[in-house]
Amino acid sequence: MSMNFLLIIKVIILGIVEGVTEFLPISSTGHLIMFNDLLNFKGEFSNLFDIVIQLGAILAVVVLFWDKLLKSLKTVVDPSFKSFGSKLWRNLIIAFIPSGVVGVLFHHFVDKHLMKVFPVALALLVGGILMILVENKFRNNNKTNDISDVTVKQAFIIGCFQCLSVIWPGFSRSASTIMGGWIVGLSTVAAAEFSFFLAIPTMIIATGYTLLGNLSVLTGMEVIEIAIGFIVSFIVALLVVDKFMNFLKKRSMRIFAIYRIIFSIIFLILVFTKVVSI
Repeated sequence: MSMNFLLIIKVIILGIVEGVTEFLPISSTGHLIMFNDLLNFKGEFSNLFDIVIQLGAILAVVVLFWDKLLKSLKTVVDPSFKSFGSKLWRNLIIAFIPSGVVGVLFHHFVDKHLMKVFPVALALLVGGILMILVENKFRNNNKTNDISDVTVKQAFIIGCFQCLSVIWPGFSRSASTIMGGWIVGLSTVAAAEFSFFLAIPTMIIATGYTLLGNLSVLTGMEVIEIAIGFIVSFIVALLVVDKFMNFLKKRSMRIFAIYRIIFSIIFLILVFTKVVSI
């Protein structure tokens, strides 16, 4: 019983980590991999757990943006692509395609070779440096302030940037898509909002694909652990996303880049001193 209690504490911690980091440009996958190592929460189930609880954070975005999401669904059928919904979902599909293709092609390679602390720490470091460089050069060059004005070309390029997070765990899906948004002329708020909406189909498909291959082998206790992590990540993400959007309206994202760099250096030191595994 004490072992089960300890396990529950671990999944609560991981749910909090996921809820805090999923939509911040600091990589939820990277943090989960690192915390899994620190908490000795490893194995095939831990990989499944990490993916499924991301859906809890995605559900938080659905709740927070429900009015806009509902509006988009009501106007999604428009062959002329002039309505808000038809343009948004066309763009989300176009943005998803590059990462979907890359994910299918490199999924097994990434899982085998890159879902580890050392490459994740490097991704956090490189991504943090790039965030500073890209924000300095492109942040104030925005021409698109609303996601309803995003073009097909902009959506496709943002989707290509999302591939960085697919092939290099730790780079951050949020960071890569927001940087892509800056480069193609989106304001920070518009880039973040488009990134949030793009996360919905991306993570639902990724989670569904993973669950299909593993659902039948889950034990009752593992289902409970996933449910707890899911609920915790949902509640925490509800609080974080709202505050993050308000933050973006007033502040630079440099603080997240600096955090990434410091966090990655700490973990690289832990790797080289063999406190954590490579």
